[in-house]
Amino acid sequence: MEMNWGLTGPSLKKALEAGYVRVSRNKSSELQPYVFSYLTAPNIKKVGSGKLLRTANRPDGSWIVVDPSGKSGRPTTTWRESSHEAGAYGTSILRTLLPGRKFPFPKSLYAVEDVLRLFVENKNEAVILDFFAGSGTTAHAVMRLNRQDGGRRRCISVTNNEVAADEQKVLREKNLRPADPEWEKQGICDHITKPRVQAAITGKTPDGEPIKGDYKFVDEFPMAEGFKENAEFFTLTYETPVAVNHNRAFARIAPLLWFRAGSRGSRIDSLPAAGWAVAEAYGLLSEVDAATPFIKAVSKAKDLKMAFIVTDDDRRFQAIARRLPAGVEPVRLYESYLTNFSFNSGA
Repeated sequence: MEMNWGLTGPSLKKALEAGYVRVSRNKSSELQPYVFSYLTAPNIKKVGSGKLLRTANRPDGSWIVVDPSGKSGRPTTTWRESSHEAGAYGTSILRTLLPGRKFPFPKSLYAVEDVLRLFVENKNEAVILDFFAGSGTTAHAVMRLNRQDGGRRRCISVTNNEVAADEQKVLREKNLRPADPEWEKQGICDHITKPRVQAAITGKTPDGEPIKGDYKFVDEFPMAEGFKENAEFFTLTYETPVAVNHNRAFARIAPLLWFRAGSRGSRIDSLPAAGWAVAEAYGLLSEVDAATPFIKAVSKAKDLKMAFIVTDDDRRFQAIARRLPAGVEPVRLYESYLTNFSFNSGA
């Protein structure tokens, strides 16, 4: 089995003679019957300086080394669990969810699940940001974690809609270009990521057939059961500051307000006719003359945490902000968007 070595021959021999190398049998693989574990050079130096302590010898002569501070060590970067095998539990699972569709080297669903568990096992309300979503394995793993302990973790997955080089060649021969519907349908987001998330939740393939097979390891159940989860897909666009400042692009900005308020509950998707609106997590005041009824409604809301106020008058914004209940964060629209635009454009 082709593998990578972290030590040269002389370095490994030196560490072995000092008792910092351990060899154990690997029953999960006939191709790799033994696993080598060793202390890295920086940790060997810590033993010499007393930061790490040798406590006892194993039967094979290797040292048991501990951190006297009680801190846990960094998780190993070597994955040798059978559940972490990318072919069986990455490629095969994706093929089961999306028959006939291909994605290069998807990670094992269970490997990503185990990695996330290290950090969010006791954080049931965690938000996981995946800026390179690929085939959507991270979002899928978050669903499994939530199912196991009743968590309400959320995953924000971000990806472009890039088309693979081989597919680009075929599409260009058909005189298609980026932004053409037929081109975009083959992009990673529209062809793999979104359909994979949808299939995992519904338990059905894109053709509407029940997904065959079972999930394994920590939580075993039929894939066709799906998950009790919600998902929504957004396309990022560029909006001019003039359109935003004049409320002509509110429908495009609306999801960002919902995200900033915690992406929970209902969303205010259009400018309210009354000049204000209140959802579960946030409120929107689009006409400052309607501040009084807006503040009354905000005061009655139980879990509202943010109030977005549309005004270009800083004094009026401050006056309204002072009247808001304690614990409600005021945000002036569209100041943050326009400020970011001025920085990025050099204006």
